[in-house]
Amino acid sequence: MSIHFTNARLICPETGTDTIGTLTVDDGRILGRDLSAPAGAQTIDCDRKCLAPGIVDIGVKVGEPGERHKESFRSAGLAAAAGGVTTIIARPDTHPAIDTPEVLEFVTRRAAEASVNIRHMAALTKGRAGREMTEIGFLLDAGAVAFTDCDHVVTDTKVLSRALTYARSLGALVIGHPQDPGLSKGASTTSGKFASLRGLPGVSPLAERMGFDRDMALVEMTGARYHADQVTSARTLPALERAKRNGFDVTAGVSVHHVTLNEFDVGDYRTFFKLTPPLRAEDDRIAVVEALASGLIDILCSMHTPQDEESKRLPFEEAAAGAVALETFLPAAMRLYHAGAMDLPGLFRAMALNPARRLGLQAGRLTSGAPADLVLFDPDAPFVLDRFKLNSKSKNTPFDGSRMEGRVLATFVGGRQVFAQEGWNA
Repeated sequence: MSIHFTNARLICPETGTDTIGTLTVDDGRILGRDLSAPAGAQTIDCDRKCLAPGIVDIGVKVGEPGERHKESFRSAGLAAAAGGVTTIIARPDTHPAIDTPEVLEFVTRRAAEASVNIRHMAALTKGRAGREMTEIGFLLDAGAVAFTDCDHVVTDTKVLSRALTYARSLGALVIGHPQDPGLSKGASTTSGKFASLRGLPGVSPLAERMGFDRDMALVEMTGARYHADQVTSARTLPALERAKRNGFDVTAGVSVHHVTLNEFDVGDYRTFFKLTPPLRAEDDRIAVVEALASGLIDILCSMHTPQDEESKRLPFEEAAAGAVALETFLPAAMRLYHAGAMDLPGLFRAMALNPARRLGLQAGRLTSGAPADLVLFDPDAPFVLDRFKLNSKSKNTPFDGSRMEGRVLATFVGGRQVFAQEGWNA
């Protein structure tokens, strides 16, 4: 089936352009821009709304296997489609962990029921225990796109160096969580005056810098491909810049929560604001936003982490960390656009093009031949978020009751419409 989008505000992260034009899609692929409509094509008047590549979201937690009550592939797919996310890169921190080809094949089959593309990362060590590396070669053959133990930092440097060396020999991407686990153990906030006034255990942002420095030393030794899942502190940025300047194959990401919220948001002890790593000071948030805008930080992600009510309705120190974000990712990111911190092509470079490139995927583009994974959205549409209307099974969003701007009108995966906002007509 062919679709001809007209009167669209085309957001192209590759060329950095934001222009009015047409886009033609056929047989699940993009044919090109400003072409004549093919015979029999469906024509969609975009009414000068934004048409961009679908978001490629690295680091999404799906509860299967083991925690399906928190999030299933089906509910995650619905939430992603409603949020303009066309490709989910799922984390391996499941129960059991995705650490064997058999488990990976199981979740791959289960993911087929989702309405969006789902690719999987695999664990770097067995059981994410940090003692013995997984069969990286077999997992690559089974479809793993990267290897990570998520927030379980591998403390044994010999184990990590061997895993990085083996990954390097296979060209596999390793995703690390830069954090010193000894310093951060038991912490629920960023240390400082505010944490002290609230009586909450904190961790210095230098714990992130120390973890990153250690990982960079091992990357220098092994030559591995490395991605830091979240760089949230200004103290880490000079080390990241130095690593890139030295020619290391290193990229970095940050969650949308860490560029739109700060430590003061936990003031009322609302556990929906408890994240890993914890929310930072405003100076750190500003520095990270500037690094994202300049390209020093490559990727913006949701770090979607569903937690049930029982896990969150606890004292702040005891509550589980994490927030759902598949549906709130785009409107939260629009805060950077409306604040003038980033333009739309820059945002979609961080949310779609760069993650696709890092993982070797064809998505994230509006160029001819790219997959027709697209999001049509109104960046200015205002609304008040009601967490109970989210498609995710878990409702732990820090944006509940917030005034937001930016609504997804429609989402297309492989040229097939998988979501339409109520009241929107093609």
